[in-house]
Order: sequence, then structure tokens, then C-alpha cells
Amino acid sequence: MPDIAAQTLALPGLVWVVAITLVAGIVYGFAGFGAALVFMPVASVFVPVEVAVAAFSVSALASLVTVVPRAWAQADRPATLWMIGCATLTAPLGIWVLRTTDVATLRWGLLIVVAVTLLALMTGWRYSTRPGRMTRAGVGLGTGFLGGATGLLGPIVILFQLSGGDTVARSRANTLVFLTVTSLLLLPFMALQGILSPEAVALGLVLLVPYGLGARIGQGLFDPARETLYRNCAYCIIAAAIVLGLPLWD
Repeated sequence: MPDIAAQTLALPGLVWVVAITLVAGIVYGFAGFGAALVFMPVASVFVPVEVAVAAFSVSALASLVTVVPRAWAQADRPATLWMIGCATLTAPLGIWVLRTTDVATLRWGLLIVVAVTLLALMTGWRYSTRPGRMTRAGVGLGTGFLGGATGLLGPIVILFQLSGGDTVARSRANTLVFLTVTSLLLLPFMALQGILSPEAVALGLVLLVPYGLGARIGQGLFDPARETLYRNCAYCIIAAAIVLGLPLWD
């Protein structure tokens, strides 16, 4: 274990990984999502994608004590827990894809879907009826699979939340609880499939502090009265993620 710790601290580019983790935490604490969208493109430059995905899931432990307690009180808990349960059903399949498959095609498909949906939202589209259990199940199942395969749990669920009629505070709370809990539930599935390596765990533990600190800062910046600012920031984060996530940069 000391050897693994030493290797982690000697990782080339560790300072950049720590810095982007801090930024990711700030984004997550403020917007309620987007941490993986910020973290993955940069972290995957310095470590393999599967290590980055696993390490980031470990670092999500920080959110349990920084932002989730307040969000839990504001969230639609039955609906969110239902979506979390559905996400765990498909996450193992997504992790298997991550472990065994070239995910470039999957990433292109995800980016196209996210881009089209984002365009619809920016032009004012909203669903007019309250989503039922089957709709939420579909969102959870899709998010679990794509999150397991690419490490990006956020795009589908945040687009779902932004397109609804909930207040910005509740949408943010639902997303925070969903993303944090689902990220942590991915860990045993990763361990079973051999992705949760000692190196990934060590890196994730190093990132706990900057991620938790960033989330605290971001939470302090959030003002539920400024809904327009929140939505615009969310749209910008998604748009940036689309550009940064292009396989062209690999």
C-alpha cells in the first residue's frame, strides 16, 4: 500500500488532476451536476479512462457530508430513489462496456442525444405533464448504463430535471442526491468487474479533500432566487461538456 500511495503522489500531472477536481467540486456544489463533465476530459489525459471513472466515484464520498444533507431535505425523495434503483440495474452492463469495448461510438451517440436535447431546452421546450414512474425508470436505466460506460451520469438526468416544472432548488436537490448516491453505488459493481483497482482507490482518496472543498464553495455560491442564472450556467456546462467530450480530442 505505501508503494501505491507513493506512485499516486508521483503521478505525472497530479497537480492538474487535483486542480480540475477542485473546479469540478465547485461546479457540482453550485449547479448540482457537471462534476464528471468537468473532471473526465482532463483526468483521462493523465490516467486511463477506467481509472478516472473509478477514482471519481471514490471521491464522491465527499459529497455525502458536504452537499447531500441539505439536498436530501429538499429533494423529491421517493421519485429520486426510484430512479437510483433503476440506474443500478443497468450500471453493471455499462461498466462491462467500459471494460471490454471501444466506447467511441457510444460517446458519439451520447453527445448527439445530449446536443439535440440541449437545443430543445434552450429553445424553450418543456414537458407539460408530470412524469410517471415509467418515465423516471427510463431516465434511471439510461443514466445507469451510460454512466457506467462513460463515467458521465449527469447529462440525461439534468436534462430531464431542467425540462420539468420543478423549482430550481428542487431540481438541483434531486440531481445532487441522484448523482452522489448512484456514483457510490457504482463502486461495488466496479470492484466485481476488476475496475476498482488499488491505484484508482488511492487516487480517489487523494481527491476527496479538493472535491469536498470545491463542493462546499459551490454550495455557498448557489442562490435559488436566481433561477435564470442557474439554468444558463447549466446550459453552458452541458455545451462545454459536449465540446470537451468529443472523441476528436483523444
